[in-house]
Amino acid sequence: MAAAPAARELTQNPLQKTWEPYDNGLPAGHSAQRGVCMTNCPTLIVMVGLPARGKTYISKKLTRYLNWIGVPTKEFNVGQYRRDLVKKYKSFEFFLPDNEEGLKIRRQCALAALNDVRQYLSEENGHVAVFDATNTTRERRETIYKFGEENGYKTFFVESVCVDPEVIAANIVQVKLGSPDYVDCSNDEATEDFMKRIECYKNSYETLDETLDKDLSYIKIMDVGRSYLVNRVMDHIQSRIVYYLMNIHVTPRSIYLCRHGESELNLKGRIGGDPGLSVRGKEFAKSLSQFINEQNIKDLKVWTSQMKRTIQTAEALGVPYEQWKVLNEIDAGVCEEMTYEEIQENYPLEFALRDQDKYRYRYPKGESYEDLVQRLEPVIMELERQENVLVICHQAVMRCLLAYFLDKPAEQLPYLKCPLHTVLKLTPVAYGCKVESIFLNVEAVNTHRDKPEPKLERKTSSRETAAQPGEGN
Repeated sequence: MAAAPAARELTQNPLQKTWEPYDNGLPAGHSAQRGVCMTNCPTLIVMVGLPARGKTYISKKLTRYLNWIGVPTKEFNVGQYRRDLVKKYKSFEFFLPDNEEGLKIRRQCALAALNDVRQYLSEENGHVAVFDATNTTRERRETIYKFGEENGYKTFFVESVCVDPEVIAANIVQVKLGSPDYVDCSNDEATEDFMKRIECYKNSYETLDETLDKDLSYIKIMDVGRSYLVNRVMDHIQSRIVYYLMNIHVTPRSIYLCRHGESELNLKGRIGGDPGLSVRGKEFAKSLSQFINEQNIKDLKVWTSQMKRTIQTAEALGVPYEQWKVLNEIDAGVCEEMTYEEIQENYPLEFALRDQDKYRYRYPKGESYEDLVQRLEPVIMELERQENVLVICHQAVMRCLLAYFLDKPAEQLPYLKCPLHTVLKLTPVAYGCKVESIFLNVEAVNTHRDKPEPKLERKTSSRETAAQPGEGN
């Protein structure tokens, strides 16, 4: 390889923020009581539906997705407020419409949750709040809508309607039977009580109506995605929410993530480039083929990037595969094919800036992890639509995908461990994702670099900063 370029400054100036006297999207001193909502004002998502219709499942997935794409979002589950207030759950009778004490407590919990929503959106710079409760009456929804108007929020309703008894039964088994409400009950007792709880809501349930609610913004989801009704989508955030919700499903499946086999540049400690596999990398490709065959996975789809090392890994599987340009490794710009030692010697300021904020740092003429997340959104959408998929990708790409499924914040994302020659099997469960790590017994270099310890004055030796062999991005 040619000698490293001569040292020159390629500074990435820190983001200059201009602070304006605006409060909650409104000019300072403007009264939110007037109900004026600006284009980029906060969004209040209001869940609607009977118990066991997947509202909390949708809430958690939507919150995870919006945070992953960089929209600060928080979920407020009224059921959890009730459990915090009433430590011991007794029976479905708490939810009877004529139980005055129960009604009082539930109303108190809803108001407490809405107060926390206000604090998050108006004082803590949150952008989206997800209000997760049944909200089954038009009167309750009108109250919440007025709350949004008074505070300058856009309100978007998400109703989950389910009449398929199999889906309802599966949701009760997967979610409700593991609820803190039923820790001391048998499954039969818990199921019987929960079915009676559902009946408590049925008589007063008023679904979103095309005529009566024609002025509201909402999406109505029937039988977990069999069909949809969308009404008055008002802005970009609401359209992203609709786009996402129309792609998710609850079919049991597994997603397999792995990096390509060890490459020739991994051995030299150089980042990026488009090298082929090393001898051990080719051995891993064969082991991966054997592993996938042993799994006996139904209708498995295989995806790779357009880079040589992932394609060579997939070729050994002997099955059809698809190449995605968006799965290509993060672009290191002028630092492509350099070692970390060379980067520090030639671009010391760039090296230091990346250590300060690895997620947002953009390589000169290259990309940042933040850029990579935006690039990978179509892959996430397809992964949500598909069933069993094997993604053969790269270290930075795998970190971004893993952060989405495991709900990891931006600060942790660039430091997630994704070793070579290891397959991660992700199996979505009720409110999260089960992870299994399978090392395929083929040795490889370690490409992981830990987050540097913060120090007031950091004098770094060349030995400390020299790259461990590998991609290292």
